[in-house]
Amino acid sequence: MWIEHRSLFLEELLRMEGRGGLQEVPCSDCGGSSPEFKCEDCFGIDLRCSSCITAAHQRHPLHRLQKWNGNYFERATLKSLGLRIQLGHTFGQKCPNPRRAFNDNFVVMDSYGIHEVLLDFCDCVEAESHTQQLLRIAWFPSTTADPKTAATFRLLKEFHLLSFESKVSAYEFYSALVRRTNNTGLAPVKDRYESFMRMIREWRHLKMLKRSGRGHHPNGVDATEEGDCAILCPACPHPGKNLPDDWEKVPRAKSWIYALFLAIDANFRLKRKIVSSNTTDPSLSRGWAYFVEEGAYKELLAEKVDVLQEKSTCSSHNAVNMADTKTSRGLAATGLGTIDCARHNMKRPNAVGDLQKGEKYVNMDYLFFSTLRHTSLQTLNVSYDIACQWHKKLWQRMTAFPISMHFDFVSKVIDFFVPKFHLPAHIEKCQTTFSFNFKRGVGRTDGEAPERGWANINPVASSTKEMGPGARRDTLDDFFSDWNWKKVVGLGTIMLRKMKEALPERTNQQIALNDLEEGLKEDYGGVLDQWRTQVEAWEDDPRQPNPFERNADVITLASVRLALAKEDEAEIQSGSCLALHEDCSPSVLISSGLELEEQQRRLRADKAACGLHATDTQQGKLVERSNSLQRRIEAWVKIQALYMPNISALRLSDQATSTNMTSVPSSETFKLWLPSQIGRSAPCDERLQRTEWRLRYAQGHDALRSLRSSLRAQTAVLKYKDRNLRGQGANTRARNTLKTIDTRIEAAASRYEGAHKALVILGGLLAETGWQSSLRPLNRQDIRSMSDLLWGESEGRRKLSWIWNMRGAGGSEKDDTGGLEDMRIEWCKARARAMRWGEEVELLQEEMRRILAFLMWEAARWDERQDSVIPTSLEHQDGCVAYAKHQAFLRRELAASFEARWAETLAQPDNINDID
Repeated sequence: MWIEHRSLFLEELLRMEGRGGLQEVPCSDCGGSSPEFKCEDCFGIDLRCSSCITAAHQRHPLHRLQKWNGNYFERATLKSLGLRIQLGHTFGQKCPNPRRAFNDNFVVMDSYGIHEVLLDFCDCVEAESHTQQLLRIAWFPSTTADPKTAATFRLLKEFHLLSFESKVSAYEFYSALVRRTNNTGLAPVKDRYESFMRMIREWRHLKMLKRSGRGHHPNGVDATEEGDCAILCPACPHPGKNLPDDWEKVPRAKSWIYALFLAIDANFRLKRKIVSSNTTDPSLSRGWAYFVEEGAYKELLAEKVDVLQEKSTCSSHNAVNMADTKTSRGLAATGLGTIDCARHNMKRPNAVGDLQKGEKYVNMDYLFFSTLRHTSLQTLNVSYDIACQWHKKLWQRMTAFPISMHFDFVSKVIDFFVPKFHLPAHIEKCQTTFSFNFKRGVGRTDGEAPERGWANINPVASSTKEMGPGARRDTLDDFFSDWNWKKVVGLGTIMLRKMKEALPERTNQQIALNDLEEGLKEDYGGVLDQWRTQVEAWEDDPRQPNPFERNADVITLASVRLALAKEDEAEIQSGSCLALHEDCSPSVLISSGLELEEQQRRLRADKAACGLHATDTQQGKLVERSNSLQRRIEAWVKIQALYMPNISALRLSDQATSTNMTSVPSSETFKLWLPSQIGRSAPCDERLQRTEWRLRYAQGHDALRSLRSSLRAQTAVLKYKDRNLRGQGANTRARNTLKTIDTRIEAAASRYEGAHKALVILGGLLAETGWQSSLRPLNRQDIRSMSDLLWGESEGRRKLSWIWNMRGAGGSEKDDTGGLEDMRIEWCKARARAMRWGEEVELLQEEMRRILAFLMWEAARWDERQDSVIPTSLEHQDGCVAYAKHQAFLRRELAASFEARWAETLAQPDNINDID
């Protein structure tokens, strides 16, 4: 559509380069002939003479002019036309004692560009300072001592908001401003970059103080305490602000509704180079917002510099094991640690601090204890990707911190969790003990809040890493405040979306649990109450046996081979051994056959990996392996003929039907004719079939365990690569590691598929049933990590691949406890899902109530501030009262907006009763 009118648009753009039909038109104001000037920023296009254009811009001294030179328009300035800007008096009033700015050349930065203007300060007896005179016209001076440069409030607001949304750096913004002033380089612009940096830093700081009500405090800004300027999460519980008066008397069974959810994490992209120092570049605040107070923090870290932290006993956590070895060359800070609100993804007061050498316990401990000073809640749910290690000696380490950071952990209920995305990288025990899915009173919290916040702040890393320590802390504090504020104003939409998701899911999961229990009553009715008792005991006391863990012995291929060897030993001792070879019993024959099959599989894979251009050395090694395998197969075939005499006829028949009868099968393609390969095509000793069935069953579980282990390793390497590795060399090494893991995954999958195929055949021959529930057909989409999503799935509704539902291996459901264990675990998980969604609805209802209560509390607080300020003048008082009333109005409007938006959803009748 637009392309048809392209020429029209281009024509109008070119038309505006000329006088646009005004060649013979007189001055639009005085009617004089030959007007030469037009304004780029005034509405409409008309031409004026020099005197009229100057008079028209007394109130618009920063507009940009153009002058017709007879051929084209060229840039002109109001300064060149003699326009003077008078400060300290009302418009139109002449100052009896003006004082020109330094060198009669004042620089003003504005959204339209960088301007040089003629400026007169008022130097009357009762005149305000030059700084105040500039501020009164919304110009921000670059210095308080004889200012020569200022920036308009409009420009500072524009950059401030743009930096939040686009993460543009001050240098990029200033460069764009210079180019807007002059994009040719023919008229150099005065360099005011350092002045702009200073002004925007001061602007950020003042905005923080203003919005937090520090300008209304009777004792002034200096009375600000640590954390006073942080924007609090309205949905989190705050005693005295949004909790009932009797919240501490709530029954223990319901105390979880007033729990505080904390999430701990570190970010290694927010580095800082060794630039400047705290002495040269101190922060404008002293721990007033999100960063901890730097002096006390660094003092304690200096005392603990030589303390080595213990190594991880879980998976190989790099955050733990590499904390003392992480490179810090050229860096004053290797990253940032933070404590966030885990359910609403907001930064907490005094919960952010620099990391000097990796994610060390002492740093994270300090941040944790620092932010807890701002709460008196009795129930804490703490999420950390290495919580299984970090929490072990936490209270012992607390004793080394200042007394002000100590708290009575004995009287509190504190649970530790590992975020859901990080959990698959942990050992199996951690995956149940520290899971959000299984513990009571946490709803559908996932603990990954900091990870989502890093995506917003990471783009500023390139600019903040070059800043001094104080400037960086002030800048990041400001970004965190903006993040929190955007979260606050978005709570209406976020909470409604969560509630609309939770209500139907609560019903669906409860129906699923009811259906499961109805089906279990027939076969497992007697033990269902025992399972309920067991899981409730574990929920009350985690030291009790974990019902989500398998108690039965894990079946492995090695354990089955050992059992078969012991059976052979018993037969020899009893004299009932029917071995036809002195060195090889029937079980050893089948076990050796499986080993040969595995060597064939590996040799095929290695040959395929070499491709068409293998070196002589590679080919030589493969030929040697093939020859060795061929000799082993030939020796095995001779013994096989003793136990399976009809094999020779099968091999001859197979060769006769082969398409290429002259070719000799290679060692890796030689058909072994195990009982599962014979099937019903020829008679076979049932003892051999049953031996292979037992070994194949164990082989299937072994392959699954190997597959799960490799997938966990893959997840861990990918996560570490994404968070920590930079540069081609490091990423190439990581890709090589991933390639090795992929090979292991393919090998495990191939081994499992072979075992499953054999089990299907042997199961039919031996009438074995029940094994299919634990060893299912393996599709390609089943081979995925716990955190991987299928197409169309979301995190809240995703389903694990069935390979992760296994805990070891179980026997036949008819004669073994394995099936009962599987059923108990599955019931516990179904019950947990139903409970978590039920808790989520209750938590969301409570959080919605808390949000409204908090906003009304904030409104009342702003009402109080109207009378608490000690004004320096009537004008100051008028401004303070107006600002306080406006802020109180905004909070009440937000509360009313949220309440109206939630009304329809919250009016729905309560769904199913709470789960016992």
